[in-house]
Amino acid sequence: MPRISAIGKYLDQPLLTAKINKSVPAVLGVGSAAIFANSMMQTPKDERKKTGIQLGLTLLATALSAINAPKIAAFVTGRKPTLTVNQIKSLNSKVVDDFLNNNSVGKKIAGILEKSKENILSLKEINVLFGNDKTKKVAQELIPPPDNITSKDIFREIGWLSVYGAIPVVGGIAGGIAGDKFTDDKWKKKVPNKLKEGAYQYLANIFLCNIGAGVALGLLEKANIKSKAARCVGMVTGILLTGVIGGSFIANYIGKKLINPLVNEKSNDVRTPELLDLGLHTDDIATVSLLSGLKWIEPSLPLLYSVSGYRAGIGYRNSKDSK
Repeated sequence: MPRISAIGKYLDQPLLTAKINKSVPAVLGVGSAAIFANSMMQTPKDERKKTGIQLGLTLLATALSAINAPKIAAFVTGRKPTLTVNQIKSLNSKVVDDFLNNNSVGKKIAGILEKSKENILSLKEINVLFGNDKTKKVAQELIPPPDNITSKDIFREIGWLSVYGAIPVVGGIAGGIAGDKFTDDKWKKKVPNKLKEGAYQYLANIFLCNIGAGVALGLLEKANIKSKAARCVGMVTGILLTGVIGGSFIANYIGKKLINPLVNEKSNDVRTPELLDLGLHTDDIATVSLLSGLKWIEPSLPLLYSVSGYRAGIGYRNSKDSK
């Protein structure tokens, strides 16, 4: 098996994805603690209590919502929830036991199969299983090939991704408002910026990018273009047109015409894209990968979407406007 294919198979191991998923709460916790500690060090002593409450609640709400987003989004959209580590181990054990009970293989291959019940296989071990005609089928059961999502599945996946991305943003806003309410008598004045930043983060960095990728994939499917490279290029183009270019304009328009009147806000500030905003489009790589059928990228979503939730929670606008 070519090395690139072996790497792809290695990353596609359900047990690897499940173990990464399991580590996400710890990673989010450490990341949130680092942001909190850094902010406290930069805050004057007489303001640390107030800042600590505001920032702590924002980070806590964002992290908790990001961690629970997969289950909530799966429930809302009717998508099958991700299997746990123990569930995958149980399935692997059944597949391997059924195979070994009905097939005779060498000691080396039997050892690799036994290992696959509980542990992640190495590149070399994957090569052995997929390179042997006798074990290729069982290897594909242990490490299923990527799903080639069709037009019928596109908007189901987009719906799931869009709900998924909305949850950390809503959580961040709720945590930010709660933090302000506990520490600032004029907390209501900060709400409009949180809502507008939330709209900006969700529309420009998440939802419209998903729509652009999905529409592009639908058009490619209609044109009977099945090349994964062409699908990726098409989806990236769709993301650029709807999210990166159009998302900022649409989010600002909604902020001005809908959110401002709802909260009696007269400010017509315009949120312009910044370097970090462009960096946040790394979650679009996850969108493209998932819509291309690659599931190993999925565990990164809570980490990527939580950045948008945090920025919404602090009501970030532009650097020049925040000073």
